[in-house]
Amino acid sequence: MTGVTQPDAVKGKASFWWNLLGVAVSIGLVGAVVLQLGDATSEVLKTIGQLPPLVWPTLVLLYLVQPIFDYAIFRRLWNLPLAGIEALLRKNVINEVVLGYSGEAFLYVWARRAAAAVPTPFAAIKDVNIVSALLGNLLTLVLAGITATQLRDLDFGQRLGPALWSGLIPVAISIGVLVFGRRVFSLSTRELVYVALVSSLRLVAWSALTILVCAMALPGVELSLWVVLLALRSLVSRFPLITNKDLVFGNLMLLLLGAHSAVAVLLAALAVMTLGLHLAVVVGLGALDLVRSLRRASRVRAAPSSLAVDGAGPSGS
Repeated sequence: MTGVTQPDAVKGKASFWWNLLGVAVSIGLVGAVVLQLGDATSEVLKTIGQLPPLVWPTLVLLYLVQPIFDYAIFRRLWNLPLAGIEALLRKNVINEVVLGYSGEAFLYVWARRAAAAVPTPFAAIKDVNIVSALLGNLLTLVLAGITATQLRDLDFGQRLGPALWSGLIPVAISIGVLVFGRRVFSLSTRELVYVALVSSLRLVAWSALTILVCAMALPGVELSLWVVLLALRSLVSRFPLITNKDLVFGNLMLLLLGAHSAVAVLLAALAVMTLGLHLAVVVGLGALDLVRSLRRASRVRAAPSSLAVDGAGPSGS
């Protein structure tokens, strides 16, 4: 009799291929981040080195806003254990570095494999993203309304031209969702209200921390300018099919404000720092997965010898 049963062997083989896929994805993400980091100029790197120390922990907290509030949502919907935060961190990196909403595809695959108690993970992921998009569109409209005069002064519309029209796509989808209502959503009304509440708090936290990071880095700049730039960042996040929107926004500000503008250079520096955080998450979680795989392999190798010792005892007595 072998030390590993057939179901265990099948499960182990599936785990091996899943881990191999995870390693491949991690390597791809590292490559994508490193390539984008290569675009950093010496001026941007100099700015990073001169940032006040408190900017770093605040930026890390800003980075963690998305996965923390995602965890609060899926903890309620799926009874997600704390270990699930790893999958949410990966989802965040994939969305930012690869392509928007590709992280949701990863989360769906992860949920089907790891959360067997969740019968329909797609419904929850779909509804959470629809609610989040609706509230994100609302925030963008509010910020655009508040800063309309300043946005005209930046000549934002004329410089970007037809690209701005792509921002109408998510707005049109939002209107369609509101029209069809319950035909779109799968979660209960109580669950949707909870998701909307948590998503609203996430947007408030993201907005406040974004302005705080910028104000700490350049305290001499008026608060009103940071609000205008927050409106622009929110608008850029509405553009479909854009990877690494922080980097796109940083480059856009270099174009609008000039390559020697302290504000533009700071925003580009923050984008590079965020890329560095993506890289740290990918490498850190990849190393953690490797350690776990090695421990599992060690236990599997130890199991047959343990069974042999157990079997020798009775026959020798």
